[in-house]
Amino acid sequence: MCGGFTCSKNALIALNILYVASSLVNTNLPIVGGILACGVLLILISILGMAGAVKHHQVMLFFYMVILFLLFLVQFSVACACLAVNSDQQEMLAKQGWNKVNKDVKMEVQEQFQCCDSKDIRCSCDPCMAKLKERIDYAFKLCGGIGLFFSFTELFAVWLARRYRNQPDPNYKEPHAIFPRKNYLY
Repeated sequence: MCGGFTCSKNALIALNILYVASSLVNTNLPIVGGILACGVLLILISILGMAGAVKHHQVMLFFYMVILFLLFLVQFSVACACLAVNSDQQEMLAKQGWNKVNKDVKMEVQEQFQCCDSKDIRCSCDPCMAKLKERIDYAFKLCGGIGLFFSFTELFAVWLARRYRNQPDPNYKEPHAIFPRKNYLY
């Protein structure tokens, strides 16, 4: 039966495997610390969700739902913020990031994009901000879009875990059915 106990269990396990896989991919990319933290948190939550789904453990599934919903709220907020940032705000954030990175990173960016820091008067290249503006905008939109997609899959996982948690296990046998209690008259 589609949507039954086994289907919900398998869907929840598959969704958590997807989360583990996406978390492992995200930790290899040089990305924003907040996204990395969400990836690490998501991998831990996914392990909890898989264990709860395999065992049909009520407490694990409850904490999985609560923590995943809180992660949904954070990730949804960050994704909306990434999509709502205008070009002036992007430029301000890029300048703040540029001022915080070390000289090696700055040199690498300048070599890769054939640009130079606007403070460097010896440079005859275009300023880096002009060359990186489109890439920065693309990165914000990409992070926002991916974050929005995964936040809605997290909301779906919360709904699925709640549904699965409330379904009775068809393979569960009552303890007294295995060892029937004898009725003794005293």
